[in-house]
Amino acid sequence: MTDRWPALPYAAWKDTKDTLHLWTQVVGKVRLALTPWLNHSWHVTLYVSARGLTTGPIPYTEPAGPGEFEMEFDFIDHALMIRTSGDHTRQVLLRPTTTKEFHGEVMKALRELGIAVTIDPYPCEIPGAIRFDADGVHASYDRDAAHRFWRALLAAHHVMTRFRTGFLGKASPVHFFWGSFDLAVTRFSGRTAPRHPGGVPGLSDAVVCEAYSHEVSSAGFWPGGGGYDEAAFYSYAYPGPEGFADAKVKPAATFWSKELGEFLLPYEAVRSASDPDAALMAFLVSTYEAAATLAQWDRKALECAMGRAGECRLV
Repeated sequence: MTDRWPALPYAAWKDTKDTLHLWTQVVGKVRLALTPWLNHSWHVTLYVSARGLTTGPIPYTEPAGPGEFEMEFDFIDHALMIRTSGDHTRQVLLRPTTTKEFHGEVMKALRELGIAVTIDPYPCEIPGAIRFDADGVHASYDRDAAHRFWRALLAAHHVMTRFRTGFLGKASPVHFFWGSFDLAVTRFSGRTAPRHPGGVPGLSDAVVCEAYSHEVSSAGFWPGGGGYDEAAFYSYAYPGPEGFADAKVKPAATFWSKELGEFLLPYEAVRSASDPDAALMAFLVSTYEAAATLAQWDRKALECAMGRAGECRLV
């Protein structure tokens, strides 16, 4: 498949999406259990890779001393690859199987590699979720759909990474949150924010409050669900400045979701645009500018020109 912005109809792959969401949580919780806490939970995320989604290096103790291992969802060969710095590997095939079985195979592979870890078996941010080790319900895996999802992530990651270069202030990596199952990038004003009220299903209020300790403008991509059953790009601000919902943003297909409290741009509108990359960039830039202007961020101090490959930024 070579389509850079492939079709991603929600109804056609919902069952696979729901299952894959849980599988990424199993892997993400391994990283969570073994990695020191980093501000805004940035230590738990996955990253888009040239073949899928990866944890990046995770610390553990090898027989010879401290080591690292990595877990990567490979959506080309359709396997979860586990590789250690001691040159040992295991793989768990991605196929139609229950989440209970997937969880068991992952934990068995880690034990065989000498990686001692215990994870919380309850999914995060999914109301009414079943324990991983008891879930015989979610068992769908459509290889083509999973591959198309990864290609959509790859295309979005490309644009979002370039968008990130136009900011001098604190900004997150472009990373994948397995709790909410979305690719995100966040810019910070540098000012503290009012305490978040919490109340996110399946997520500690302490985690939520720490994540939103400072003012943000955040944007990302998710494949649908949770209030909007269509793949879409989103953008929100916390705290939301007065007038943000009425701001004039681009492109024309963008709309404000009162239910979700954020701007949405359907993925299909980007995919079908004459220049999808430009359409997404217009959304990222215009929604950020609306948030930063209305919240009176120091834009002159925080912003810069987009980066160029091989060229040092002039100061």
